[in-house]
Amino acid sequence: MCRGLATLPATCLKSAKDIKHKISFLLQKPEHHTSHQSQLKEKNDAAAAKSGPTAAEVKKWKESFNHVITSEMGRTVFGNFLKSEYSKENLDFWVACEVYKKSAPSKMANRSKQIYQQHVEADATNEVNLDAATREETKKNVENPCPCCFDEAQQMIYTLMEKDSYRRFLNSKLIQDLTRTTAAQEKKERKISDSAKNGQVLMGGA
Repeated sequence: MCRGLATLPATCLKSAKDIKHKISFLLQKPEHHTSHQSQLKEKNDAAAAKSGPTAAEVKKWKESFNHVITSEMGRTVFGNFLKSEYSKENLDFWVACEVYKKSAPSKMANRSKQIYQQHVEADATNEVNLDAATREETKKNVENPCPCCFDEAQQMIYTLMEKDSYRRFLNSKLIQDLTRTTAAQEKKERKISDSAKNGQVLMGGA
């Protein structure tokens, strides 16, 4: 056998070595591919988690109602809770007032009338809980619309949500579940980050 190999031309021996090297490389490739797929999956899992609130956001919401209502994600989660209590019209009215304040002057008359008819007037489709005096004052304001014509009514509904719905929101199963799931996700992301950093250190040392 050895004698036979010795008699082969040098070019043949070189070709055999090249083939052996390529086979060795191909045998190692699936392991690298699997590792790459694993890394992609971890990245995709982390990206998917961004579709929901973070642990930091949930923590902020538990600190104050203002953090909830000034956050787009906070309003979405709080709105889902209000749906379960059949009182989402309060949040809808508050948001409508915020949008109204930014309306062009030429659109305020029409927009203020829509908000009044939908949320303020007696027996409105999504009537909010206002006292008679505030309801009457808002009606007069709408006759001469300006950016602040819903301010008093909006503040009353804000206070109602803060002192009533928000307190139940903090004790709800929804916020408790979010606290657990976001804390677990944060721990997972930290583990992934630490693994990536350790991998970079090892590669740098190599």
